[in-house]
Amino acid sequence: MRSRPAPRPPPRWAGLKFFNVYGPNEYHKRAQRSVAVQLHAQIRELGRARLFRSEHPDYPDGGQLRDFVWVGDCVNATLWALQDPAAQSGIYNVGSGVARSFLDVASILFKELGVAPDVEFIDLPANLQDKYQYYTCARMDKLKAAGFAKPLTSLEDGLRRYVGEFLGTEDPFR
Repeated sequence: MRSRPAPRPPPRWAGLKFFNVYGPNEYHKRAQRSVAVQLHAQIRELGRARLFRSEHPDYPDGGQLRDFVWVGDCVNATLWALQDPAAQSGIYNVGSGVARSFLDVASILFKELGVAPDVEFIDLPANLQDKYQYYTCARMDKLKAAGFAKPLTSLEDGLRRYVGEFLGTEDPFR
């Protein structure tokens, strides 16, 4: 029996690991929607945001940190990987490269909605207590060293755009 030669890898490939993506048209994801869209809905409907209490001594309530990335930055990284002939094959993180708190997200949304901040801290559900991550942040050096040079969107600018162009409009699917 003749063995087949090992398959050749594609001439160029990329694996992209997206961090906490937020942006338009995620509404169908229900409980898996970004914290941005969930908090926006809470503030509009209840006038307050609900965040988890911290069970970790190094993080205050609402001070758990995530790397929140605007979906447009994910699109730019994907297009770079697909279209830039100089893009190197590899596995890359795609995030903002900055860890921000859930309280930061809520504060920005309160400001964008013109609502006085009102945060209620709730217990972390029992099923998450042993699995909860208190800190995530994308190391972006490898992606940038490979040639991705587009500027990344700040949390403030991304949330301003999300609220102003999508969540705060009659048709959030535009």
